[in-house]
Amino acid sequence: MAYQPGCQGRVSVGALPESVQRALVSIPGEWLEYDPPSGAIVVRHIQPSDEPVLPAVTVELVRILSVLPFDSLAEIEGGDLFVHIEDSGRLVRLRVEPGGALHIQWARPGYAGAQKRPWSDGHEIVNEPWNHRLNGEVTLRSDEAVAVAEQLQDLADNYEGLHPEGDFEVSAEGSSVRAVLRDVNLDGKLFIERLQQVAAPRSLEGRVDVGSFREQAPEQLVRVLFEKGETWVQHPMLWT
Repeated sequence: MAYQPGCQGRVSVGALPESVQRALVSIPGEWLEYDPPSGAIVVRHIQPSDEPVLPAVTVELVRILSVLPFDSLAEIEGGDLFVHIEDSGRLVRLRVEPGGALHIQWARPGYAGAQKRPWSDGHEIVNEPWNHRLNGEVTLRSDEAVAVAEQLQDLADNYEGLHPEGDFEVSAEGSSVRAVLRDVNLDGKLFIERLQQVAAPRSLEGRVDVGSFREQAPEQLVRVLFEKGETWVQHPMLWT
């Protein structure tokens, strides 16, 4: 899901009597409305007010569900509404289960158990490169370790991002190179591609977390893994 402030999603409430449909259509709201053709609660295509989005969406959802007759609750198929909180970018899921049970779940991004996919061309990184915030540690081998270390240092020092450079430490010992990144403002795709270019085959190991110095939705976080020279990408799991 790409970041959009506000609310996205839908909740299917199934087949309803015409009288109930008319009642649902008449319910006022800024964010949500009942769509008779699809039998679902959907997000309105209007510009909402400046009221906090999470309380507003939650109240409107409960209001609509409360109008459904008891006999119609079993027909609810359910669905999800995703709310990005405007100030923090945090993500909340309002999940309606089949039968009408409502759960409010805060995204808690983590990489334990997250699926990994082969790195391709870096399209998985959606944030603007000049705002990238890199954290992690990588090691590699090279016959020209000192030159490689200097090349990586120059890349970090001379990148024209919008934020302080952070803490980039790179060292060479023998044929080994080690780089540690702490809040480094550097194009993640550029850095990863450079690592792939200078590392001896099957020698690249470690990880780099690609975030942003700007407000960021949790599903936009990316972790790049290096395992025996192979490069993989993970997006965090958001829900327990």
